[in-house]
Order: sequence, then structure tokens, then C-alpha cells
Amino acid sequence: MKAEIKCFASSIGFDAVGVARPAPTTWERYRDWVSRGYHGEMGYLETRSLARRDLSRFANPPGSVIVFAKQYFPLEYSPVDRDGPFDGFVSQYAWGDDYHDIVADGLKKICEFIHQRTDGRERARWLVDTAPILERDFAAQAGIGWFGKHTHILSRTLGNWFFLGEIVTTLQLEPDAPVSSRCGTCTRCLDVCPTGAFAAPYVLDARRCISYLTIEHKGPIPRELRPKLGRRIYGCDECLSVCPWNRFTTPIKDTRLQPRQEWMTLDLIELMGLTDDEFRQRFKGSPIKRIKRRGLLRNAAVALGNTKDPRAVSALIKSLGDGEPLIRSHAAWALGAIRGEEARRALRRALVDETDPMVLREVEYALKID
Repeated sequence: MKAEIKCFASSIGFDAVGVARPAPTTWERYRDWVSRGYHGEMGYLETRSLARRDLSRFANPPGSVIVFAKQYFPLEYSPVDRDGPFDGFVSQYAWGDDYHDIVADGLKKICEFIHQRTDGRERARWLVDTAPILERDFAAQAGIGWFGKHTHILSRTLGNWFFLGEIVTTLQLEPDAPVSSRCGTCTRCLDVCPTGAFAAPYVLDARRCISYLTIEHKGPIPRELRPKLGRRIYGCDECLSVCPWNRFTTPIKDTRLQPRQEWMTLDLIELMGLTDDEFRQRFKGSPIKRIKRRGLLRNAAVALGNTKDPRAVSALIKSLGDGEPLIRSHAAWALGAIRGEEARRALRRALVDETDPMVLREVEYALKID
């Protein structure tokens, strides 16, 4: 049955499949990571930590965890091609259609395959960021790859550019053998991090991670980290892109994950003028939609401030009148970062007109920037 599942999974577009026992091996390490506060504001990682240890709610009794990998790196594109002065950088996983829907589509077919092949005797539940599970733990157990020092799973054949999905089933399948770590003494992923987000090899402090700050974090981005974001407005691929194992990556097979030009790089000036309706229409079907307009424009304002380009001042001044305080506050910071008399006049007006305390603090801070 295991061989049949792997063959079927390959036929519908998965790049790797492995089987693990239904018991995580890194739960204690995960609990310690949360206790140190490294999860930041992702409260669900703490409140549902115990749930990650017990898989019986998915299949009772759980017999196996089948892990699936799907590659997404487009070899024909390169981040270095995005060098316009107002290009906002987007993580490559968001260049194509939302992977949750694509991976889920395949997992549903495999669950149905298991149901049919067992005449309904065995149960199977698919997961792709839809319930608490230590998926990297099971991916490592299943031989998909090993934990890299950047905390992603690394594969000898896929590098680190792939998505994971799981099926928890009552089927008793023979587990696959884990693979040994092949990171050796390499620290490229740790050394390249713009914000120094790695507390140690294999330990990420999400509170300093640009992917966390631009996607998961909902409030103001800490001032001391804003300059380090550069023009990154949705995620950060730095630690992934330098991994030497990526040289074995092969082209994307699933056309739905092929990059869309309009999502690869985003014009920062244009973004600052988006309405809610325009945002929803433009990013329909994209992972970017999850951070909503307020999150994307917050990030875009910071990126514009980091350009130091006076041509961004006009768009940022207009954003001082936005209905969302989070956007206004980061636009104020950006004007302070760019400086110039036009920016300072706008900030002084905002100091008189603004009523939101958060925005006022940013205006006052921006006026003090040398």
C-alpha cells in the first residue's frame, strides 16, 4: 500500500513522499522554543502546543503520518533581476497561486485514494497549515530531508524550496528511514540574515525574522529593525537562497506555482495608493492577501523610507491621510527617514492634525531623525 500511495502521489505532482511514525520527536524542543518567547505574537503556537503532541484527533488510532513535498523554486527567474528603485521584494513562495489550495487539492485526492483502496476501512485526514502539527519533525522522520541550521527542512534533491503537506491515517505503514544532516560546518544561512534572527544554529528568534515581521506580526514593526528590512515587503528568502544544496533543485512541474509577473515584484509607490477593493482584486488567489491592505502598505511605507528617495515623498504624504493608523504611522517614519523640507512640512502639519496616539508618537520621532 505504501508503494501505491507514493506512486499515485508522484503521478499527481508531488516531488517527494515519506512515511513517519505518528509521534513527534522534537516536541520538548518546541516547547522550550516557545517558553523563550521566540514565537513572538503567534499566540496560537503556545496555546495549542499540547495539541501538537497528540495526533488522535486526526485519525484514531493514528497509524502513520505520510509527508508530501512539493517544489516551488522557479529556476528561470532570479531575485537579482528585481532592481528598480521602487521595486518591493516578495518571497518566492508567493510568486504563484496560493500553495495551500494547490497542496490541499493533491492531498484530498490521496485521501480519496486511500479510502477507495481500503474499501473505507481506513481513515485519513489531510493537513496543510490547517491544524497544529509539527510537520518539519515528521518530514525529518520520514526522510524527506533534515533540519537545516536555518530551521527549514533540507533535501539533497530539492534543496529547501518546497512546501510540505501531511496525511494522518489509521493505516499502519512501514516508516521510512531518516537521512543524516549534511550541513557540516556551513553557516551561510546564519551569516546572511539581515536582522540576526538566529539565536543559535537551528534556533530562530521569530521576533527578529523579516518573514515574521512582514507577514505574521500585525502591529508596528520595531523601529530598530525597520532599516534592516530594505525593500522586502512580504517575506525574506535570504537564508534559503544561499544554501548550497539548492544547486540540485529542478524546475517546477506544477504550472499553478509558476511565477506571475504581477506578484514577483510590486511597485511601492503604486501600492501606497491601493484601496481595499483594489487590494482584494489584485491579490485574489495570492498568499499576499493574508496580510491585508494594512499590513502590505505598512511594509511598503517602511520600504519607501529605506530607499531614501525624495520621489517617494508625495505618496507618503498622501498616506498620512489614510484611514488606517498603522499605515499613517509607518508613512510618518518613512518621511522622517527620507528627510527633506517637503517631508518635514508634512510631518509638522500632521503633528497638529493627527489625533491617534500611536501615529503622533511616530510623527514626533520622525521629526527628531537627523
